[in-house]
Order: sequence, then structure tokens, then C-alpha cells
Amino acid sequence: MSNAIYHHFHDGPKSVAPYSHAVESGEFLFLTGQLPYLADGTVPEGIEAQTRTVMQNLKTVMERSGFADVDILSVRVFLTNFERHYERMNKVYAAHFPDGRYPARTCVGVTALAGGCEIEIDCVVRRRRTA
Repeated sequence: MSNAIYHHFHDGPKSVAPYSHAVESGEFLFLTGQLPYLADGTVPEGIEAQTRTVMQNLKTVMERSGFADVDILSVRVFLTNFERHYERMNKVYAAHFPDGRYPARTCVGVTALAGGCEIEIDCVVRRRRTA
């Protein structure tokens, strides 16, 4: 029997396929790749705005899953037009880690993403341990 908890939010970030927003296993949360959909279902223009929106969507899923205070352990970034977007995406991404504790990360150029989006990010987080 699985101890995994499957989180799916009908009023959360837009789902474009059959999946859970996150799966919880013990102190770990595995987040599905988030796209830059705003609450109204639209996608903002530009890689900077899309990156900010994806990071906010990840934060929303973490919080809704009961993982507000976390260590982000691993991240995968999927970018269309890699050469054009990589540097600008990194500036926005880095701002979300002001303490310089960057997670392990893979960044991959892809030919296309759902909904014509330019970025998708998934991650694995762990609840912070209290002393």
C-alpha cells in the first residue's frame, strides 16, 4: 500500500493533462512541471514574466500542499528558444534564491511546450526540519 498523497487543485494552477499538481511522500514533495498560466488562464508575454509566473505557481502548489517552509532540492527547467531565453530566465530565477542556496538544476532546450508557453519548471522539495 502506498503512503503517497496526491495533490490536485481544481482551483489551482491550470492543468492541461491528467496529472496531480504534486505528490507527497514523507517529507518530500514532487511537483509537476508548472507552466506560466495566470489565474484567468492567460499566459503573460515575455520570458521574464513567464518565469516569474511559473515560480509563483510552484510556490502556490507548495503552500497548498502544506509545504510552505521548504528546501528546494532539485529543479528542471524546460525552455523553448534556449539561446534567446536562457540568460534572461536565469536573472529572474536567481532572484528567487537571495541567499544563494541554489538547488541542483538541469536546464533543457525543447522544441515546444503546451499552450505555446516558453518555459516549464518542475522541482522536488523537502520540508525544513525544525530544531
